[in-house]
Amino acid sequence: MRRHPGRGEAGREVSRPPAASERGAEIGRRIGVGLMYGLWRPRVLGAWRVPGTGPVILAVNHSHNIDGPMVMGVAPRPTHFLIKKEAFTGPLDPFLTGIGQLKVDRAAADRTAIGQALDVLAAGGVLGIFPEGTRGEGDFASLRAGLAYFAVRSGAPIVPVAVLGSAERPGRLIKALPPLRSRVDVVFGDPFAAGDGSGRRTRTALDEATERIRKQLTSHLENARRLTGRRATLE
Repeated sequence: MRRHPGRGEAGREVSRPPAASERGAEIGRRIGVGLMYGLWRPRVLGAWRVPGTGPVILAVNHSHNIDGPMVMGVAPRPTHFLIKKEAFTGPLDPFLTGIGQLKVDRAAADRTAIGQALDVLAAGGVLGIFPEGTRGEGDFASLRAGLAYFAVRSGAPIVPVAVLGSAERPGRLIKALPPLRSRVDVVFGDPFAAGDGSGRRTRTALDEATERIRKQLTSHLENARRLTGRRATLE
């Protein structure tokens, strides 16, 4: 029996998650510009590769807590990042929500976050994802299937983004941050399609897309390291 669109069991209306604010994401981008360029010296390469219109997924390596804010500040379009719910504490909760960022529960299939992310792409926006799922070596070695799902489901191209230099060494004044006024490189790659063109969303198709994505992201990271002379992790 087919279930009515937008309805749950017994005909109950299924509430839609609130749409992420595009205006808020643009405000977040402007805040990011001021903070990132004020505290560090970003060198941005290939930002022109990000399509100027239409849905896009930015797949970002993640080795330091400033990687997300850095990309938000230097990307040419406002970006809605999927961010772990643990970051939405105290005053950060309304602030992050207000600037269009998306809270996600990494321990479960978070349908609210999934719906919000797909809505961003359906509206032609930019979705930012850390495909490794958590901060680590920043080498794209271990990818979760979420990135493949969003890319195949939406048809949005993926732009690989390598952030290099953020975790090379701790700052002298604030150990949890890179040294103030140090250079951080952000390298955008060429957009690519995750799917095989068939439109399939089976588990096998998603597994194949994940492997295709992993190869593309790893190749981009290697090229970015050669281009900048950087390493992604701690010395």
